[in-house]
Amino acid sequence: MSETLMAAYPWLKALHVISVIFWMAGMAYLPRLFVYHADAEAGSDKSETFKVMERRLLRGIINPAMGATFLFGGLMLWANPALLTEPWLHAKLTLVLVMAGLHGAFSKWRKDFELDRNRRPARFYRIVNEGPPVLVVLIVILVIVRPF
Repeated sequence: MSETLMAAYPWLKALHVISVIFWMAGMAYLPRLFVYHADAEAGSDKSETFKVMERRLLRGIINPAMGATFLFGGLMLWANPALLTEPWLHAKLTLVLVMAGLHGAFSKWRKDFELDRNRRPARFYRIVNEGPPVLVVLIVILVIVRPF
């Protein structure tokens, strides 16, 4: 099986990168929606519109993209398990788990907004909005530069 996967490795890598791009686009946009939603009055038309946008973004793009990212990344590791001996990959995977944890937090906060239970100010979401880009920069440096 790993020989077949190795033959498909360039395709797995392409699909992995495409999935990451969609995941990160959503992860960058969702907290921006939270910023605006936090300033909207609960129950208002504006708030209800944000609820729909957030739900569709999370369920239609971010969740499937994260799943595809993990699927294609896992298949790449299965095809080439020697990568697991590389220290840079361990650091990358740790940061990916941090990103997945942030994804989980975003999912919870979306549910809080859905139930009109948000208690955080827009400023909180402006700060949180910086998390995904910082993680992406570090992950890309680890993958491309492989500093250790």
